[in-house]
Amino acid sequence: MLKGKLVRLRAYSKDDLEKVLEYINDSEVKKCLTPGIPFPFRKEDEEKWYQNLNPFSEKSYSFAIETLSDGEYIGGCGINNVYWKNSVATVGIFLGKPFWNKGYGTDAMRVLVNFIFNEMNINKVRLDVYSFNKRAIKSYEKVGFKVEGILREEIFREGKYHDIFVMGILRNEWKKINKA
Repeated sequence: MLKGKLVRLRAYSKDDLEKVLEYINDSEVKKCLTPGIPFPFRKEDEEKWYQNLNPFSEKSYSFAIETLSDGEYIGGCGINNVYWKNSVATVGIFLGKPFWNKGYGTDAMRVLVNFIFNEMNINKVRLDVYSFNKRAIKSYEKVGFKVEGILREEIFREGKYHDIFVMGILRNEWKKINKA
């Protein structure tokens, strides 16, 4: 388990799946997660995803996020892909709506990024975020991510096109921010 100031990152449990479905199928959460049609997941979809989690993977790692205060499951984060040759990891995160704007997401991302740089020996962490997701962009900037590029009008949501921001942080930038 990886511990931050507010949250702990741990392996998923089958007991988390009910909350995963509740949080991930919330329309406001869903619209920020996938570029495709924001169609709801079924229980069977989540069970299949859970069965396919592989702690020995070389490409992806999923963590459940729980609060330190009471151990409540609040969302998930993970490494979606690792490009070992180039030393780049792509990450993602989601939180249940009741836990937005409380610092949990920023803390979880800090813990994840620290793990990637200090345990996996990766040089760069990157992510994509939709331009309308101002809350997430602000959180990522607090962690130290910078906008590296803009994919213009790349996603269609709620009747109009939006940009996708490609954000990244380098290991040397992380070390400067966290040298205390």
